[in-house]
Amino acid sequence: MANLNKDIIYLLFKELQYDKKTLQSCLLVNKTWCEIIIPILWKDPWKYLGKGNDKLLLNIIFSNLLKESRDYLNQRFKNLFIISSYQKPLFDYISFCRHLNFIEIKKIINNTINVKSEISNIEKEILKLFINKNTNITHLYIPYKFNHQIDLLPGVERCFSELKFLSCNTTVKDEVLNGLTKICKSIDELDLFIEVHSNNYEIVKLIEAPKKLLKIRLMSDYYSEIDESFYKVLENSLILQSNNVQHFKITKQPITNIISSFINLKRLELDDNFRCMKWKCLENLSLPFLEILKARHVPIKVLTNLIENTNESLNEISIDYINHDWINNKKIIQAIYKKCPNLKYLKLVIRCCNISELEKLLIKCQYLDGLYILVDNTLDGYGSEFSDKVIDWNSLFEILAKSSPINLFKFKIYYQIAPKSEFIKSFLDKWKGRHPMLLQFIGNQNTCKNYFDLIEKYKTEGIIKKCDDAFENTFEDFEWIQKKI
Repeated sequence: MANLNKDIIYLLFKELQYDKKTLQSCLLVNKTWCEIIIPILWKDPWKYLGKGNDKLLLNIIFSNLLKESRDYLNQRFKNLFIISSYQKPLFDYISFCRHLNFIEIKKIINNTINVKSEISNIEKEILKLFINKNTNITHLYIPYKFNHQIDLLPGVERCFSELKFLSCNTTVKDEVLNGLTKICKSIDELDLFIEVHSNNYEIVKLIEAPKKLLKIRLMSDYYSEIDESFYKVLENSLILQSNNVQHFKITKQPITNIISSFINLKRLELDDNFRCMKWKCLENLSLPFLEILKARHVPIKVLTNLIENTNESLNEISIDYINHDWINNKKIIQAIYKKCPNLKYLKLVIRCCNISELEKLLIKCQYLDGLYILVDNTLDGYGSEFSDKVIDWNSLFEILAKSSPINLFKFKIYYQIAPKSEFIKSFLDKWKGRHPMLLQFIGNQNTCKNYFDLIEKYKTEGIIKKCDDAFENTFEDFEWIQKKI
C-alpha cells in the first residue's frame, strides 16, 4: 500500500468520503495519507461536524484568517475571543473548501460567541476568508436573515466561477438577492426554503438567471400554512426551465400543474406531511423518463396512476407514511410489477393479504437489489382497514427465501411488533447457499439484542454479512452499509 501512486490512493479514499470514522483513522498513518485525506475532509467540512466540535472548527477557521482580521477580532473581543494564542495551521484548509455552508457557520457562531452585537462583524471576516480570488466554491448555502452583499467582496467572480449549487430562503432581501443573481448563472441545482410570510417575489430571478437548471427543490415548513399567491408565481416561473429540469422535489401539493411540464424528469420527490391533499395534479400525469419516485403522505391512488403512466424506466420507488386499504395496496403492487421490470430498489407497505402479490413482484422484477418492507402490525392503528393486527411472518419470509431474484440480498423490515425468532431462523436457514445477506430491523431498538445469538450464528456461517438495528434512523432508505454522518 505504501508504494501505491498518490493518485490511486486518492481515488481509494475518495470512495470513503462519506465514511468519517475510516478517513479519520487513516489520517495519522503517514504524511502522504494525511496530505491526501485533509483535502477530502475539507471539501465539505460541515457534513463531518460532530456534536461538540463546533468550537474546534471555528478555531481552525479563525487560525486561517489574515493577520489584520485576527488583530481586528482580538481587539473587539479581548478575553472573549476564542483563540488564546495563534499557531500557524499545517494546511491551507480554506483553499480545499468547495461547500460554503453559511447556515452551519451562523449556527456555530451563535452557539459559540456570547456578544451577539458582534456576530455580524465576525461573519464579515469569515466571508472575506472564504470568498476571494484564491478559493473556488461550488456549493453555497445562504441562511435565513442573511444580510451580507457577497457580490461586493474582492475576488467574488473568480471564487464562484464554477458555482453549481445554491440554497437560500425566499425572504432574502433585494440587495442580497441581486448579488446572488449575479453569481448564480452557472448553477444547475437550486434549493429554495419558502416561508409563510414576507416572501420576496423577485426570487424568481434565481430561476431565470441560470442557463440550465437540472435540479430544483421547493421546501416549506410541514405544519404551517402556505403563501398560495407566492407559490403560484414561483411555480409559473419554473416553466422557463421546464425542458431542463430532471430532478424535482416539493414538500406541498403544487398550486399549478407545473410537474406536467417537466417532460425530461428523472427524479420526483413529493411530501405532503399530514395535509391530506388530493394531489389531483398527478392524475393522468405522464412522465416517460422517470427513474426515481419518492413519496410521503401522498394518496396511493394517484401514485398508482403515475406508475402506470411511466415507460418502464422506474428503477427506484419509495412510498411511505400514507394509510391505504388492502385493495389499493394490491393495485400499486400490481402496477409496479407490470410497469417496472427494471426496478432495483423498493420501499412499500406490504399488507398481509397481499403477500402473494409480493411474490409476483419478486418473480417479475429480476433486477431488484434492495427491498424495504413496511409492516403495519400495530395493535391500535387507524382502523382495521389500514393496519394488519396479525402478519403472517412465516409466509412473508417463505416467499422472500423462495422467490427473491439472484441480485436481491439487501433487506430492511419495519414493524411495530417484532417477528418471533423461529420465523427469522427459518428464513435464514432457507437462505443458505445464496449471497450473504445485509439485514436491518427498524422498529424496536432491542431487536438485534434479542436476536443476538441467532444473528451471530448465521454471521459465522456466512449467511448474514451484516445486521443492523436502525431504530435511530441513521440510514437512508436504500443504504445498508454506510451510515449517515
